[in-house]
Amino acid sequence: MAAISQLNQFPCKTLSSKTPLFSHFSSSRPSIIPLNSIKNNPTSNNSILKPRILVTREQPTKKRNLFLVKAVDEGEGSPENEGPPVALAEKGEEELKELAEVDRLKGQLVDTFYGTDRGLNATSETRAEVVELITQLEARNPNPAPTEALTLLNGKWILAYTSFAGLFPLLSSGTLPLVKVEEISQTIDSENLTVQNSVQFSGPLATTSISTNAKFEVRSPKRVQIKFEEGIIATPKLTDSIELPENVELLGQTIDLTPFRGIISSVQDTASSVAKTISSQPPLKFSIPNRNAESWLLTTYLDDDLRISRGDAGSIFVLIKEGSPLLTP
Repeated sequence: MAAISQLNQFPCKTLSSKTPLFSHFSSSRPSIIPLNSIKNNPTSNNSILKPRILVTREQPTKKRNLFLVKAVDEGEGSPENEGPPVALAEKGEEELKELAEVDRLKGQLVDTFYGTDRGLNATSETRAEVVELITQLEARNPNPAPTEALTLLNGKWILAYTSFAGLFPLLSSGTLPLVKVEEISQTIDSENLTVQNSVQFSGPLATTSISTNAKFEVRSPKRVQIKFEEGIIATPKLTDSIELPENVELLGQTIDLTPFRGIISSVQDTASSVAKTISSQPPLKFSIPNRNAESWLLTTYLDDDLRISRGDAGSIFVLIKEGSPLLTP
C-alpha cells in the first residue's frame, strides 16, 4: 500500500534524466517508478539501482521472397493450357504437324478427282485410292459430332465426287452433244432445317437447273434424316448470243457444225425475243413420289471447306464449300 500511496503523489510528473539516479542510463525514456516504493519494499532487489549497460543489437534484415508475375491472355490459364512450357511447346508442334497432314490428305484427295467427272469416269484403282484417303481423313475428323456444329454445315456445297450410282445417269447426260452439267450442289440452312439439291445444265441455247427442296431432322451426332417435299425446274435462261462449237462427238462420229452457223445467225433476233418472254415465266414445280421422298445422310468428316458424307446405300459424297481454295484447279 505504501507503493500505491507514493505513486498517487506523482500523477503528472516525471523524473528528469539529469537526476543522478539516471546518470548511468543512455535512454531518455521517463520512469514512473517511485523511489520510496523501492526503498520501502524489502523484496526489491538492490541491483535495480546498479548501473546497467544497454546494448542494442541491430535486427537482422529479413529475406523477402520474390515472385515473377506474368501477364496472360484471357483463357490462357484454362486446364488444357496448364503444364510445363516444354510439354506445351511439344503439344503445339504436334498440332501443327497434324494440321499439315490433314491439308496434305485433302489436297491429295481432290487431286484424285481430276478427270473422273465427279466419279463417273473413275477407274477401280482411283476409287480404291479415294476410299483410302477418305478413311484417313475420317480418322482425323475435327468435328466428330457434325450435327452439333450446324453453323459449319450452313451454306452452299459443291459436289466434287460421288460413288452413288443413282447420280450416274444424270452425270452421263453431260456427255450428250451440246449439253453440259455445270454444277451439282447442296445448300443447307441450319436455322430452318432445310436442304436444297440442285443441278445446273447449260447448252448453246439456254441454261437451266433442276432442284429438290427437303426438310431434315437431326437423329444422331452424325446422322440426319431427309424428307424431300418438292422438285423445281427453273425457268430456262436463253442466251442472246448463240454459239456453236465447230464439231461434236455423237455415237463415235465427229459431226461438223460449220454449215449450221448461217442458220443460227438468221434466227438470232427471234431467239432474243423468245428469251425475254420465257424468262418472265415462273419455275415449274412438281411433287416427289413417296417411295423416293425420304433418305438419310451420315456426315463422317466436316471442316470449314470439306465435307464427306455416306448415304444409306453405302455411297460416298465428297463436297467442297463454295469459295474454298480447294475448288481452284
